[in-house]
Amino acid sequence: MTAMTTPPPPPWRHVPPSGYVPAAGPSNATHRPALRRWFAVGIVLLLALLGAALLAWAIGATVGVQAALRATIVALIPLTVVVPAFLWLDRQEAEPITSLVLAFLWGSCIATALSLLLNELFAGLVWALGFDPQVVAPVVGAPLIEETAKGLGILVILALRRREFDGVLDGIVYAGIIAAGFAFGENILYLGRAIVEGGPEALAVTFVLRAVFSPFAHPLFTIWIGVGIGLAVVGRTPLRFLAPVAGWVFAMVLHGFWNGAASLGLAGWVGSYLFIQMPVFLGALVFAVWLRYRENALVARYLVGYAQAGLFGRDEVAMLATPKGRRAGRRWAGEVGGRRGRRAMRDFQDDAVELAFLRARHDRGRAGPGVAQEERVLIDSLLRARQEFTGTALPRR
Repeated sequence: MTAMTTPPPPPWRHVPPSGYVPAAGPSNATHRPALRRWFAVGIVLLLALLGAALLAWAIGATVGVQAALRATIVALIPLTVVVPAFLWLDRQEAEPITSLVLAFLWGSCIATALSLLLNELFAGLVWALGFDPQVVAPVVGAPLIEETAKGLGILVILALRRREFDGVLDGIVYAGIIAAGFAFGENILYLGRAIVEGGPEALAVTFVLRAVFSPFAHPLFTIWIGVGIGLAVVGRTPLRFLAPVAGWVFAMVLHGFWNGAASLGLAGWVGSYLFIQMPVFLGALVFAVWLRYRENALVARYLVGYAQAGLFGRDEVAMLATPKGRRAGRRWAGEVGGRRGRRAMRDFQDDAVELAFLRARHDRGRAGPGVAQEERVLIDSLLRARQEFTGTALPRR
């Protein structure tokens, strides 16, 4: 039997100056206090119940319970592609799971139900004014109502979790999750209608058009609201508050063009898909990936100062600043310390990245009065995590 060899120490292993003693407590200070977590869960459950009731009433009255249940199962399929795509963007500084759940529930329950009701009211108003609701409602009413409902969800999350909302990429992630939830709720209605009106053939056609060719349609519209809100968060001038309005208008314009082209038939839909949705989608993808690598550079820039103070080694900063380096760190810690070591390394990385973003918020003047205490808590936490995955003994108080 071949003897197992112990992996060599990693190049980022580093022991801080002996004069710094971490406070007692659990590692990974990015975990939220229990009371705050339970409060957030309570908000999520309350909104879920209210939204689910509104959505069930609206869809059940339109297509019936049996068709709605069948459509719900089918509508889950595109989520397996859309949601992981936005979670991948969020890997650098993962948002709290309760915030992501709240975003999805807002989109799938609250925004969808409100849009269904308000779209009906808008169509009735257009008809009463003597216009054709089949033309005006999809091109004007639906973009205005739906993008406003989804955008409000981003603002709600910003209000509830302001300290976790660090900029443009967070805005894109939350907007994408809200829009994915909205598309899920809307797909239940459209797929249910297809089942009732045309059977399996109509269901297959509707599924291909909405879930195969355009699963990112709603996220593609709403992410620009997230970009605008993110710019308002990180901006330094009063003009930054115009960014959410510009993003909201651009989202409505894209949505209106898409709906208008789709109303022209298959040729219009194909033209819109090829010349509007695909170019904008590819542009948004490149922009999002660039933002992610920009965040990596931000982590490296702000951790260098801590490295100069002796908190990190230079190689350690390099490890923390790249996805490849972080993966290598977790892999090494898992080989040395098993699941516990890997978890400690993940906690160390979470705390270090959060420390960099805290320093960035401080430099923008948006860290709040408790920034010094937050910084100390994060440093204490990452030192305890490092002690756990390296076995380096630190002085006791």
